[in-house]
This record gives sequence, structure tokens and C-alpha cells, in this order.
Amino acid sequence: MIEAYNAQDADAYVAFMTDDACEAAYRGAVVREGKEGTRAGLKAMFAQFPQNRAEIVGSWLLGETVVLHEKVSRAPDGDKFEVMSVYSFEGGKCSRVEFIR
Repeated sequence: MIEAYNAQDADAYVAFMTDDACEAAYRGAVVREGKEGTRAGLKAMFAQFPQNRAEIVGSWLLGETVVLHEKVSRAPDGDKFEVMSVYSFEGGKCSRVEFIR
């Protein structure tokens, strides 16, 4: 998923998701609803930040949950921030991503 994200390929990214998957703030509001909402949101973000990239600093796997510590850069000289991303999987597909920032 991160490889597709860094390639700014929203279609490849959502191919790893269930149809009703979502992206949300950690234990909070959903920011992208469903596979199509995620696709549309990513395409808009990639248009706004064409050099956006995420670097995995650390990763943890427990059962069907993956936690990634990521460093995100909007552009080489742009905004940079760190995020913890919690990916929940069901049957090999991602059903929810929550971001801690």
C-alpha cells in the first residue's frame, strides 16, 4: 500500500482495501469513506501535493493489524510530519486505516 501511495497511484492503493474500508483519525472521525471515497480523497491530495511521499520508519504486525511509523514529506522543501498509521485487515484486505498525528 505504501508503494502505491508513494507512486501516487490511488487505484493501486484502494485495490488493497475492502469496498467499505475507510480512513479516519485515530479513534475519531472518518475522513475518507469507502473505497471510492478513499480513491477520490487520495487523487485530490496527490494533485495538491505531487511530490508527497511517506517513508516507513518502523513497522509492527500483530494478527490482522499493522502499525507503521511514517515520516511524510509533502515536497522536498515542503511540510514534513510524522504519523502512526494503524491498518486493520479482514481476509487479506485493509478495512480501516487510522492516523495518529
